[in-house]
Amino acid sequence: MINKHKFLISFFLLVTVTATQAQKNKKQQPAVPVTGTVWSAEKANTWYSQHQWITGANYIPANAINQLDMWQANSFDPATIDKELGWAQSIGFNTMRVFLHSIAYKQDPEGFKKRVDQFLTIADKHHIQPLFVFFDDCWNKEPKAGKQPAPKTGIHNSGWVQDPGQPATFDTASYPALEKYVKDLLTSFAHDKRILLWDLYNEPGNNNKGDSSLPLLIKVFQWAREVNPEQPMSAGLWAWNLEKLNAFQLMNSDVITYHDYQEVDKHKLEVQVLKSNGKPLICTEYMARTRNSRFATVMPMLKSENVGAINWGFVDGKTNTIYAWDTPLADGSQPTEWFHDIFKKDGTPYREDEVNMIKKLNGVQ
Repeated sequence: MINKHKFLISFFLLVTVTATQAQKNKKQQPAVPVTGTVWSAEKANTWYSQHQWITGANYIPANAINQLDMWQANSFDPATIDKELGWAQSIGFNTMRVFLHSIAYKQDPEGFKKRVDQFLTIADKHHIQPLFVFFDDCWNKEPKAGKQPAPKTGIHNSGWVQDPGQPATFDTASYPALEKYVKDLLTSFAHDKRILLWDLYNEPGNNNKGDSSLPLLIKVFQWAREVNPEQPMSAGLWAWNLEKLNAFQLMNSDVITYHDYQEVDKHKLEVQVLKSNGKPLICTEYMARTRNSRFATVMPMLKSENVGAINWGFVDGKTNTIYAWDTPLADGSQPTEWFHDIFKKDGTPYREDEVNMIKKLNGVQ
């Protein structure tokens, strides 16, 4: 079992060293900003202060099992997206974290970009400024184009797929196509005010990949800096024992994003550690009820600390995220308590008290 306190001490030292090094780098830079450099703490905090408190959820439509299902031409569903983002607007959410997929782009680059633009138009209608995720090391290793599988009964995220997957993550021969994807998307939307942030790589090193994901992580930041979009870029910290990945993510993120599914006291401790970096914080994943990471406790703490709050899960759907990571229900029955998600399929809240609290924190009357 990992000694969390030991890792927190080590991580605090890492954050402090990173912040100190960033200040040294800043002093060495010329007065005129260098194209493609990491944002200073001052620039990041100025950007953050221009936004309302950032609040939202990780979003995928209820009728999509994974990112490909959401974005492929035959299954992209703007009507459902419009309906569900209306529910997000009704509780005061102003952002949604949305995963893209390189295979959907590869199938039809221009069509894919049109669908991204259409999604942004719908989101903007509901006063939502999303952040987009490029790569992902979580869940199934081999993403495949075409019709996606049906959900496995009672199993959390049974059909979610990695991007680019395995072995493509480690295969440098796949990098030119991935570079084209990243640069084309970033160039096309580099000045789009409807986008909050680019999340370049979700949980690098997950699925026992460890440091083997570092080369692609380095490359995606390099490609992104060469485009130099107006929006900030980040890659969320998620496992404090992945020291090389953490150090790179901290040094190269314009704002600090992170994941935390712990109870509120432990989560707050990590917020305090991360704040020593001097940059604004956005928690891009939290809220797992049966692990005692709850809206009622964590969300008010994040607001009081001025940390962006983006929970995992929005609508009960094909992803099956009402079920816990490690507690499948073979009969597909309702769990005693939902793990993630806020709304039922018909748009009614899973818990009225949670929705009322979310509204109150978001200033919705």
